[in-house]
Amino acid sequence: MTRALFIVDVQNDFTERGALGVEGCDAVAERISRYLDDHADEYAVIVASRDWHHGDDDNGGHFSATPDFVDSWPVHCVGGTYGAAYDDVFDTSRVTHHLKKGQGRPAYSLFEGVSDEGETAASILDEHGILDIDIVGIATDYCVRASTLDAVAAQRRVRVLTDLIAGVHPDSSAAALREIEQAGATLTTSGA
Repeated sequence: MTRALFIVDVQNDFTERGALGVEGCDAVAERISRYLDDHADEYAVIVASRDWHHGDDDNGGHFSATPDFVDSWPVHCVGGTYGAAYDDVFDTSRVTHHLKKGQGRPAYSLFEGVSDEGETAASILDEHGILDIDIVGIATDYCVRASTLDAVAAQRRVRVLTDLIAGVHPDSSAAALREIEQAGATLTTSGA
């Protein structure tokens, strides 16, 4: 097996109840969990990322009292809080690697994350000889987009499973999917 599954930021603060709620996050989390029940054995590694921000500073301008919702945001996913934890309905038992991204600076791509043991997405891919990556998670127009573009730049064959993602806004999500496809990733569904 030379395929990895990247699960991006399926966290409580991105649920409908969270600080930066994404419509459909809980439903996506449930579908990802069902997908893992049926397909986890098809992957050499399953990597999940989480935003993991400091609670006592602005994280390099990422947090703002007057956010522009492009480069600055309200406080969210503060490390160690309920908001930073995985969505309650996301079953993480099949995840093999957990990466935290942010940690004092803006970070959108799963490739900017690091495990508690110091592993990065790039080192995990190289260690396991991964050539193919499937990407799912939250949010299509931000962190899924950034993670996918980085995976393509890392010269991997990338598929985004479009029934296992949710975006902040329909227009920016559609634009992100066009950009992802133009970069060379394949858009498909989990049944493909």
